[in-house]
Amino acid sequence: MTGPPVDEARLRRLLGGADLAWLLERVRRRMERGQPLTGAVSLAAPSPAERAAAERLLGRTPGAGRALTVRLDAVDAVLVRSGISPDGLEAAVTVLTGPVVPADEVRRSEDQAWREAYEPLILLAEDRPAYAAWTVRVREDGLARRLARTPAAARGLLEQTVRVLRELPVEPSRSLAVFAADVLGSAHALDDGTPVATLALSGARALTGHPEGAGAAWRRAAWASAGLLRDDVSSTVLTLNLRGTPAQDWMADAGEPCVLTLRQLAHRPPDAAPAVVHICENPAVLSAAADRHGPDARPLICVQGQPSAAALALLARLHGLGAAFRYHGDFDWGGLRIATTLSGHVPWRPWRYTADDYRAAVAGAGPGLRPLDGKPAPSPWDPDLALALGEHALRVEEEAVLDVLLTDLHRGADGQVRCPGTRP
Repeated sequence: MTGPPVDEARLRRLLGGADLAWLLERVRRRMERGQPLTGAVSLAAPSPAERAAAERLLGRTPGAGRALTVRLDAVDAVLVRSGISPDGLEAAVTVLTGPVVPADEVRRSEDQAWREAYEPLILLAEDRPAYAAWTVRVREDGLARRLARTPAAARGLLEQTVRVLRELPVEPSRSLAVFAADVLGSAHALDDGTPVATLALSGARALTGHPEGAGAAWRRAAWASAGLLRDDVSSTVLTLNLRGTPAQDWMADAGEPCVLTLRQLAHRPPDAAPAVVHICENPAVLSAAADRHGPDARPLICVQGQPSAAALALLARLHGLGAAFRYHGDFDWGGLRIATTLSGHVPWRPWRYTADDYRAAVAGAGPGLRPLDGKPAPSPWDPDLALALGEHALRVEEEAVLDVLLTDLHRGADGQVRCPGTRP
């Protein structure tokens, strides 16, 4: 049974104007919360028009003072007594603003919608346990909610993401754009900044263990760790006397530097590795080794600052083939950060890159060293190194110790590499 009808025309003239919108909003909020429509509601800084509208509604001045206060019981009585809304204020507000769904019911419905949105992640975790921890993290940290905003949009986003992650890792490596076109129907679907790229790259890192980072080079390397090449020709790595492909063998025979692209490493990776590979930070070291030793230089890789995707791909390949690494970089805070980044990808041991080596370099360099600047960084492989840098506050670039590095890089007559940490 429904009560007497509401006189909607009169109701809109009495209560439906813009100057009483604040009152309708307060009443509706109480209805959503299941609170009784009794007691008073107030508007802190009413306009003259809002005061006048309340006076017309109640037939009297609502009260003195800066705030405008209206008793809901009085409004209900006016509506019932006038016959405009025989069932009172609740029925009137429903006519003017639409049906009211209780907030707890809205929350239950929304929670259920989000549970359904996350179903693709649950199925992924069941089928691919390597993603299980990541799927839990995505549900708990709200990343999908922030990217998609609504459960319906999140469901579509997560379905796309899962389609990508089920194909990883890609072997042999492929172009990211071609992969996106095949899997998602658009070559640009995994472009930087798209929600699916953000989520899929996070999942790819969880699968491969690629460390955290930022920037275009880091994203390129993270995709490459899962076999997807964002740019397979501009990412390069500089090497000397590495073998394993016909092109590398030819360059090593000549003792000349070789530039390898990410594409080459993806499609024709080296099939052999030396027992030990030295790594430097600056191209000047590699160039000088080629000049002085030519084909007699020990195998050397130059990362040229933060390691590129190509450098990381090469190091991972050589590590998988059994190579051990010895690393040297600039003695400054940036150099320590590069070394730490590298250690997140492959294990290495210091090559004249300890606190003792730094102190010896400072002592032998004379007064020409530049002051150390920038934000301090740790040196996990030798904590005393960071302390020594802070103590002396002087920067020692690789070029300042070039002679001793070149001595280490000369291959002995037996062709063997010295044990790590020994001096020539």
